[in-house]
Amino acid sequence: MEYDPVRRGIAELIGTFTLIFAGMGSIVFASSGVIGVALAHGLAIAIMVSAVGHISGGHFNPAITLGFLVTRRIAPALAGVYWAAQLAGGILGALALRATFPSEADLDRGVPVLNSTIGWGSGVALEAIMTFLLVWVVFATAADPGGTFKSIAGLAIGLTITIDVLAAGTLTGAAMNPARSLGPELVFNIWDDFTVYLVGPAIGGVVAALLYNWLYLRPGESVPVVGTPESGVLEPRPGDAATD
Repeated sequence: MEYDPVRRGIAELIGTFTLIFAGMGSIVFASSGVIGVALAHGLAIAIMVSAVGHISGGHFNPAITLGFLVTRRIAPALAGVYWAAQLAGGILGALALRATFPSEADLDRGVPVLNSTIGWGSGVALEAIMTFLLVWVVFATAADPGGTFKSIAGLAIGLTITIDVLAAGTLTGAAMNPARSLGPELVFNIWDDFTVYLVGPAIGGVVAALLYNWLYLRPGESVPVVGTPESGVLEPRPGDAATD
């Protein structure tokens, strides 16, 4: 695909919308508890990465895009398009839930907030650790030319979100994604602990991206790209990474 911010941005918007709609919706009537919530979030991302990863790279998360930006794997202007699209997807997903779910649904439950048993610092640390794991897996499966994009990238990324939610979802909501928090926060006007969901994912995403890039993606290596060299996004084409 040629450098086309609009089409890539739409893919990011739809993917983020799916995460918010499915993930937040699963919390409201979660009869299966944290397992159902974890699966809803993980499956939403696994499906969308598999569906449109070849178009935009399947970020759906400003923290992932930030990781690509600090490692110079996405052009700054395109990163801005991604962030705007991801936030729009988060807002639209929350609005869709408010418009379609019954009035008795407690949609406020879907807005991530800290459990009363932990403080701001622990919340930031947990979100940073979970986002680190997520971005590490994204780089290992989708950004590394020796990775396995064609085979399991969507599944691996989705399962990472699932295990993160299982591990700490009851403590922080396991957002790992500023769009996952900001969209619902803006729509439902709930701002408790909102800085946790900006600072934690940003730290975790940047550290994971820089560390993986430094350890395994040495400068000068040939990296297959999506689209033309002018595309601004240095990611492998589906299939290229698995043909070594």
